[in-house]
Amino acid sequence: MDVRRSFDILPHQLANSPKSDALAAKIGGQWIPKSTQQLQDEANLVSLGLVAIGLKRGDKVAIISMNRPEWMLADFGIAQIGGVSVPMYPSITVEDYKYIFTDAGVRAVFVADKKLYDKVKEATSGLDIPAENIFTFDKIDGARHFDELLELGKKGQPATLEPLKAAVQPDDLLTLIYTSGTTGSPKGVMLTHNNILSNCRSSQRFVPVNKEDKALSFLPLCHIFERMVTYLYMINGVSIYYAESMDVIADNLREVKPQIFTTVPRLLEKVYDKIVAKGHELEGIKKQLFFWALDLGLRYDTQKDQGFLYNTQLALANKLIFNKWREALGGNLRCIVSGGGALQPRLARVFWAAGIRVMEGYGLTETSPVIAVGGYEPENNMIGTVGPVIDNVEVKIAADGEILTKSASVMKGYYNKPDLTAEVFDKEGWFHTGDIGELVNGKFLKITDRKKEMFKTSGGKYIAPQVIEGKLKEDPLIEQAMVVGADQKFPSALIVPSFSDLKSWCKRNGVPADVPNEELIKNEKIVDLYEGLVKKYNQSFAQWEQVKRIVLLPELWTVESGEMTPTMKVKRKVITEKNKDLIESLYHVAERR
Repeated sequence: MDVRRSFDILPHQLANSPKSDALAAKIGGQWIPKSTQQLQDEANLVSLGLVAIGLKRGDKVAIISMNRPEWMLADFGIAQIGGVSVPMYPSITVEDYKYIFTDAGVRAVFVADKKLYDKVKEATSGLDIPAENIFTFDKIDGARHFDELLELGKKGQPATLEPLKAAVQPDDLLTLIYTSGTTGSPKGVMLTHNNILSNCRSSQRFVPVNKEDKALSFLPLCHIFERMVTYLYMINGVSIYYAESMDVIADNLREVKPQIFTTVPRLLEKVYDKIVAKGHELEGIKKQLFFWALDLGLRYDTQKDQGFLYNTQLALANKLIFNKWREALGGNLRCIVSGGGALQPRLARVFWAAGIRVMEGYGLTETSPVIAVGGYEPENNMIGTVGPVIDNVEVKIAADGEILTKSASVMKGYYNKPDLTAEVFDKEGWFHTGDIGELVNGKFLKITDRKKEMFKTSGGKYIAPQVIEGKLKEDPLIEQAMVVGADQKFPSALIVPSFSDLKSWCKRNGVPADVPNEELIKNEKIVDLYEGLVKKYNQSFAQWEQVKRIVLLPELWTVESGEMTPTMKVKRKVITEKNKDLIESLYHVAERR
């Protein structure tokens, strides 16, 4: 692979698999493609435009936008002059933007639309970022449009760009990615060109796509997972189509008919829950056939041949039932790569049974990101694990169970935070992930919990909350869950119901559902329902791990409310503080009893 710096991807694709639809977005109801040559030409104009406004090697430029071709043009354009991109989530607060702009020393900003432009204007007030250095992808009154930067680039001298590109080295800083973190201020992860591209090289043989294929992209490009995979797609000549929004992904899948997409577990859960809900609406033999096929799928095992009878039945189920699942996902889907959180094994089993191979991966922003990923081949994919460690990456399990890693993909450190950097690297150079895990059969990495999130009960027993929460969230009626109980006699749980599913349950069971959520969760039948669900899932755990008491909450935890990170991880301290009295009451009630 002749790609040593991120922007080498464009000439690499031009030489090996030039595309008429290298990137595509839906504009005005039509898919509008950009060719590889257009991307190279426009990335050069972005670079020359940035030089024209005074930017130079090492300068930081923020990108705040949902996925679209301009995002990648900005990314490549910044890199070609030796600049450093600072991608940021559209969903974070003005205060977060201000903090990151200041910490990173951002000198220019690319921003998508009017709403985000207004947030950026507020965040840059009083900072040393000139208004003329803020460029918008949508046309907005009073703002400089992206096309203006391209026009500035056209006035530049193309020959002046070549020495700037040539000066960029593989170990130069490519990007600062601020991890939202579940505690404290965001930390800027310093990733070089080689960090991310070495991860592409190490992951390449695990991704079964080529220049004939298309990918649908909807996970945020500001997250390292989608960014690295995008580079890998482009290196392999895969055409990338950007989904319009999360609301119309199903339509986009049917239009684009991709061979691959990446996702987070929650989206797969929602797809599965919708399919099962439709199964419940069927009647007679159709309903029986649906749940017969579903039961077969839930028994699927990549590591075990279950014999002639099972295989024959599964082949029939694929003809009668699962073919409709594949059609709903576009009809050409070869595999789905899942990351960003633990995937419920039942989902992996059913999708594999339906001929849609789910490859669950694991990594961190600090590791660019992939450490391990389940293979496309059944022998390299053990459901319930995150697969084998990828090529050229070392992993060892510490005495306390923490996963440690070494590779060319591991970050340079945290920007402006040498003390925090020193905390995550030991004297032998191992990066401490903060995750607890084990190697199954000496080959498959299994994640069991976050080291910092484990807690002890007053009886001295360790509780791994993520495992319990994951089990509870297998139920369609449970949207969110957080296990509490540090220094208490037993674990309890805060549960946010899936209110749409709960209201459907109410209608089927004669419970009045046309009331505010606050009233609904106090209904005795509802409380009994959820206590029954928890009791059922408790059977998977040892006595001391079982949730003894629960409280139902009326509102979803969100990024906007400060209770979730942009990557949809719970901020335990924030949620605990907001619900302090409720949590205390769980244990006071228990004591009174």
